[in-house]
This record gives sequence, C-alpha cells and structure tokens, in this order.
Amino acid sequence: MTERDGERPALSGKVALVTGASRGIGYGVAEALIARGDRVVITGRNEDALKEAAGTLGADRVLAVAGKAHDEAHQADAVERAMETFGRVDYLVNNAGTNPVFGPIADIDLNVARKVYETNVVSALGFAQRTWHAWQKDNGGAIVNIASIAGVSASPFLGAYGMSKAAMVNLSFQLAHEFAPVVRVNSIAPAVIKTKFASALYENREEEAAAGYPMGRLGVPEDIGGAAAFLLSDAAGWITGQTLVVDGGLFLNAGV
Repeated sequence: MTERDGERPALSGKVALVTGASRGIGYGVAEALIARGDRVVITGRNEDALKEAAGTLGADRVLAVAGKAHDEAHQADAVERAMETFGRVDYLVNNAGTNPVFGPIADIDLNVARKVYETNVVSALGFAQRTWHAWQKDNGGAIVNIASIAGVSASPFLGAYGMSKAAMVNLSFQLAHEFAPVVRVNSIAPAVIKTKFASALYENREEEAAAGYPMGRLGVPEDIGGAAAFLLSDAAGWITGQTLVVDGGLFLNAGV
C-alpha cells in the first residue's frame, strides 16, 4: 500500500538526491521515490518553497537543502548533509535547470548561453562527481539526468536550452562508461510537461499544444517520476547509457 491508501510505505533503505525538486518534474520524481519507500534529499533555490515541498512529501523522510545548483559550495553542502543525515546517497537525479531566453540562437547573448550551460550541465557534473566520491564509487547506485526532447532534435527558439540538454545526454554517456559497472547512468528526454517552468509553451492554449501528441495530452510530472523511479530500480539493472524519450508519442509525427 502507499501513503495515499492510508499507510506509509516501508523504508527501502535507499536514499536519493533530487535537484530542483521544490516543484514540477523534480517534485514528481521525489514523490515517486518516496512512494516506494526511499528517503530523499531535495534541493532548490527558494528555501520557503523547498520547505513547503518537504512538509508535503513528509518531513520525516525528506531533507531539504536550499541553494543554487551551479554553486559548488551548495553541491558540497547537499551531499555532505545527505551523508550526515542518512549515511548514504544511492541515487542522484539531476533535474535543476534554467532557460532564461527564448528566440533565435543567432542573436543570443553569449553570457546567457554560458549561464544556461553552467546551470544545466556543469552543475549536473558537479553533483555526479560528489555523489560518486561520497558513496557510489564504493557502494553502487544509479544516476538519472533529466534532459529534454529539445536535446535530441532541433528546437526553434529554444536553441541554448536544447544545446545544453544535448550536452546533458552526452554527459550521461560519458558517466555511464566511466562509472560502469558500479553505477548506472541514464537520461530522460521529456516533451512538454505541465509545470510552471514550461508554462510559456502551453499556457492559455493547452488544447492546441496537446493536439500534436498522439496520446492526446501534455505530460505531467508524475509521468517523469514514474520513468525515473524505474531507471533507479533493480528492474533496470541492465540499462545504462540510454536516453528514454517520454513524449506522449510526439516523435511519431516525424514519420512519413
């Protein structure tokens, strides 16, 4: 039974660190992991929002550590506090991301592009390095990087974001090769998920936006939470270096 059925799931003994988890996809991932009994460390920039998320998820099984994902001191603090509180970090989900610009890539401010890479890619590498050295190298585990379909196809007006997500997919390849056979590393490439982060892509036009999806709807955080929970489970024990596209069938429309 799950918490929704009125009974707390038994603790699995596993601990996950999920970045950017005060809301949206990160929250959906944390929720899915807690539902199966994992304890979770969640991070995010807004301390109040993070505390609220932790309270809703269950403060006895969640540790909230506020900070900016690209800040190396925050990365170190999050992993250190996870180890101090729970004694292990089996799973890492790199979800924190930013997309502060919308428009042609030919005109993008290069400083903005650098910020996108720093937050979306370099921070993911930093967290992976720290969880590897703190626990995973000697004890095993798994990593999931939240990429995007923007990283596996052309994405007009989302060029810098798409470039960063393509880099995140390749980061997953590199880590999967280097960390094998101890740690598995995969990425998830979602299409549009109904979150505040992606609201500009569907707000006030959701029916129109969803019309191109064979499944007839946009994604929700639970869709990605379920996919991440699978990749961070023994059922995915022979899967590494892969990118799971979760797109409601959107890519099917690229056929003849």
